[in-house]
Amino acid sequence: MAEPYLSLVIPAYNEQENIVPLLSRVAGALSRLGREFEVLIIDDGSTDQTPKLLRDAMTKYPWLRVLRLGANSGQTAAFDAGFKAARGQVIATIDADLQNDPEEIPRLVSLMAGCDMIAGWRQKRNDTWLRRMQSRIANRIRNWISREDIRDSACSLKLYRRQCLEGLQLYKGMHRFMPTLVKMRGFTVREEPVKHSPRHAGTAKYGLRNRAFRALVDLLAVRWMKERYIRYEIAEIREGEAPAEPRFPRPQASARQEPRPPN
Repeated sequence: MAEPYLSLVIPAYNEQENIVPLLSRVAGALSRLGREFEVLIIDDGSTDQTPKLLRDAMTKYPWLRVLRLGANSGQTAAFDAGFKAARGQVIATIDADLQNDPEEIPRLVSLMAGCDMIAGWRQKRNDTWLRRMQSRIANRIRNWISREDIRDSACSLKLYRRQCLEGLQLYKGMHRFMPTLVKMRGFTVREEPVKHSPRHAGTAKYGLRNRAFRALVDLLAVRWMKERYIRYEIAEIREGEAPAEPRFPRPQASARQEPRPPN
């Protein structure tokens, strides 16, 4: 297959009820791009019928690639594996539970002309009252400690220019802080309201018990990283020349290509 313009990375753990409708909707949505694409589903050690369904789907969808982690390693590990394997100029991410609408991706691609990353903002969440409240509190605490203004850092619907992710070292739990990590590297982030749907089937993998304490520890780590991140301006002085304007080094900025909106 020719090198794709867009790579869609989707972590999946025990999503047997969602795999078939997910791939059907992804196929319909990405065909609207009018450009080559690939879809990477990262099977995070599923113990249900997810691996079989993915093997069957590969015979139907030539653009589907399946990566399987040796054991359940978490969402950050799955995203990291997908980022490293992706070949597209633009890399998009969604969850496998169909709460992120893949139909949003073509619209978001067309908005990338003036930024390096688009972070989805679930402005109207279709979750229980308790989950909405937990998320609202978590975002406020996250912004307060990390000194950010991101409305919905944990939304998985995101688009990146591939340069944003090249050389980025991730640690457990860091998928919740991607806008901050990208901004730390000198890239620009735009938030965009996106649709959010109720869970189609299956069960949520995260809750207050298995997320609150870990997220706080991860947040403190991100605050430390942000405070200690090396930033400087530099200019080379050559003999007989006026000194150049100091500049902040920006990773791969000169090699960046502007994604073109779909026809």
